Amino acid sequence: MKRIAIQGIEGSFHDIAAHQFFDNEEIQLICCSSFEQVFQTLREDSTAIGMVAIENTIAGSLLHNYELLRDSGASIVGEHKLRIKHSFLCLPDDDWENIQEVHSHPVALMQCRDFLSHHENYKIVEATDTAGAARAIAEGHRRGHAAIGSKALAAMYGLKVLEEGIETNKHNFTRFLVFSAPARANLLRNIMEADKASIVFSLPHEEGSLSHVLSVLSFYKQNLTKIQSLPIIGREWEYLFYVDIQFADYTRYSQAIDAIRPLTSDLKILGEYRHGRESI
Repeated sequence: MKRIAIQGIEGSFHDIAAHQFFDNEEIQLICCSSFEQVFQTLREDSTAIGMVAIENTIAGSLLHNYELLRDSGASIVGEHKLRIKHSFLCLPDDDWENIQEVHSHPVALMQCRDFLSHHENYKIVEATDTAGAARAIAEGHRRGHAAIGSKALAAMYGLKVLEEGIETNKHNFTRFLVFSAPARANLLRNIMEADKASIVFSLPHEEGSLSHVLSVLSFYKQNLTKIQSLPIIGREWEYLFYVDIQFADYTRYSQAIDAIRPLTSDLKILGEYRHGRESI
């Protein structure tokens, strides 16, 4: 049985993503209250596997999770892209006319901005987790309160679905990274199937330093699917660059990494893994 540390509780989108990624496998969730706690779990238990959201097609990147991943020393072993579908949930006896408050995670609330704009009389309350918001309403029997989250939460916590598909953009996907302690990474992935890598590096504060790296990667025909820069604390105007590379030839990719290493500082491979397909 695999033990998977996620942020949130059962019924959260992290839970759904974990069960889809480890389809047909027996897993045990380790439910954490924060992303920091997910990484702390891996530090305390090298046999655990972590899974965290890293970016959303609407909300953008979860920048702090990049920092947590780099500082943890964990190795990425896979990714999963989950279609996010939000529903409007309440107690079975409630209905539209008596809803006064809406609870959910800030990102979920943002993703349903258009829907909420048509209900300006609702008080918006941020929660740490979509599933946690739904559970609190159900367990506290909070009349007049609604939650935004997965439709699956209704059956799980005995709630009613007032409306499905309330997300503003129907092409709403979240990308999750799966990672483990380096010692266990080789047991979880097949390097021969790897076609994607995540790397991070810094650059000398010189004109054209980034363009030189990108030119080399282009020469080796590497497909850059994401570039994310984050400032280096204490070093003004210097940045770490997080880059995702998708490749068809592992040898060619390795040659590209060797070629850019002298142009960079502190280059680190965060993981080599098989790219995730979009899951509906």
